[in-house]
Amino acid sequence: MTIRDLTDKLGCRMAAGTEKMLDREITGVYCCDLLSHAMAKLDPGNVWITIHTNLNVVAVASLADAACVVVAESIEIEEQSLARANEKQVLMLSSAKTAAELSFEIISMLRKA
Repeated sequence: MTIRDLTDKLGCRMAAGTEKMLDREITGVYCCDLLSHAMAKLDPGNVWITIHTNLNVVAVASLADAACVVVAESIEIEEQSLARANEKQVLMLSSAKTAAELSFEIISMLRKA
């Protein structure tokens, strides 16, 4: 399953990144708001669901080679984070859904793929 599949089915909005980045394959999903824990546990290719939007999210996503970051609950992403995400080629998506809803739906989609 690709990120494009995820955005099409879940209605996520692309906040940072490029259209080409949507073709990346997703290997799993990880939901966590503690940045140090996410840095240790996030696997390459995972969709990372969080409510945090600061620069450190971009750094962790880049270091872990996350497929993308999905910011839940329509929380506004800081402008400096969006600029850094574009610079570091980190795809950031936004969703009105809760982290729990997103996790459940993405895991369900991955199991069907």
